[in-house]
Amino acid sequence: MQKISTTKYGYSIQLPGAFSQAVEAVKGAFAVEGFGVLSEINMKEKMKEKLGKEMDEYVILGMCNPTLAFQALESEQEIGLMLPCNVIVYRNGDETIVSAQQPKLMLGVTGNAALEDAADEADKHIVKVLEVLLDDK
Repeated sequence: MQKISTTKYGYSIQLPGAFSQAVEAVKGAFAVEGFGVLSEINMKEKMKEKLGKEMDEYVILGMCNPTLAFQALESEQEIGLMLPCNVIVYRNGDETIVSAQQPKLMLGVTGNAALEDAADEADKHIVKVLEVLLDDK
């Protein structure tokens, strides 16, 4: 069974199947955990539009759990610079990769221990989503 990899910035998994199906599966799994999509940036389209450059499929999803975002903002208003939780879905050859930001990393950047509970809770939800996605493949 495949496991979740830890990267420099977050967590990563590989999913089989079509890219568009993976994007929809990611959105659905995050919705179950109380996250909504605040933004969706199709980097392939944007790079073609803005630079005339071709690239593989690559989408950035700005995911937000309102309860956790509010909790973090109450602790530190500047944390908004690190919100929402970004999730990327992209093609790497024949593989679809899903990587999600690791919320606990923001603690090292901010040095604000008051953010620990929100970061831990967000981290648990994100890991659960990735585990569900792996189990569903």
